[in-house]
Amino acid sequence: MLPSSGRRVFVALGDSFTEGVGDRDERLPNGVRGWADRVAEKLAKAQPGWKYANLAIRSKRLRHIMSEQADLALAMEPALVTLYAGGNDILDLGTDVAALMEDYEELVARLAGTGATVVLFTGFDVKVSALLEPLRKRNAFYNHRVREIAAKYGAVLVDYWCLDAFHDRRMWDSDRLHMSKAGHKYLAGQVLDQLGVPHKILPKEWDPPARLSLREWERRQRRWVHDWVLPLFGRKIRGVTLGDALSPRWPEPVKVPRKGGLKKVSEKARAQGREC
Repeated sequence: MLPSSGRRVFVALGDSFTEGVGDRDERLPNGVRGWADRVAEKLAKAQPGWKYANLAIRSKRLRHIMSEQADLALAMEPALVTLYAGGNDILDLGTDVAALMEDYEELVARLAGTGATVVLFTGFDVKVSALLEPLRKRNAFYNHRVREIAAKYGAVLVDYWCLDAFHDRRMWDSDRLHMSKAGHKYLAGQVLDQLGVPHKILPKEWDPPARLSLREWERRQRRWVHDWVLPLFGRKIRGVTLGDALSPRWPEPVKVPRKGGLKKVSEKARAQGREC
């Protein structure tokens, strides 16, 4: 599935899901790590010589990924491309999801046409609140079309929707929409499994989650609405996003060392007084 020799370039495209939001690490660009960094590091351990670029930026819509990331990715002549896109569009109530998926297929066709291994993801059925329940049908349609498109273009499918481990709330960050560090690690293992890359990432072993009292549940709900829901709608009203001032974490392919991983690359860049 992956090249045994020749060009070894992995390019990750998308939004916060692929940027690594929820997996905090101040030693790395944008202060996050994420599943894609972990996949790149395991690729380099299994097959030395892999280079890695991550063009994903939080809050990007599919149209941004197509206009700002796709051409850059294709110019890198990748052997492996991962794509998650459309989740933010689904949260925009005015989105025509059928038209969205036509654009999505156009992008996948371009990526698959290069001969690269393309990895696609369904979206998870995040039950964060009844406030977002109306989005569930749109998410189900999105997933149905992603599965069809993956089959049509011979893409590798990571069926996130079906990963039962993510029913545990500890796999999610405090905003309930992004994975926690444990969630990113688990997903990296799932991607590597689909690609046939050896790794030692093991699922987190937890005791059963403690049951919350009604008072504690209400307190957490109020905090979530105050800290995350209201700011989200406020940004939508103002027409701004969390990604507006950010650049891609790894905008050019960097050679991933077998030891030390991408933290070693970042530390070396800081020591030389430049951006990664």
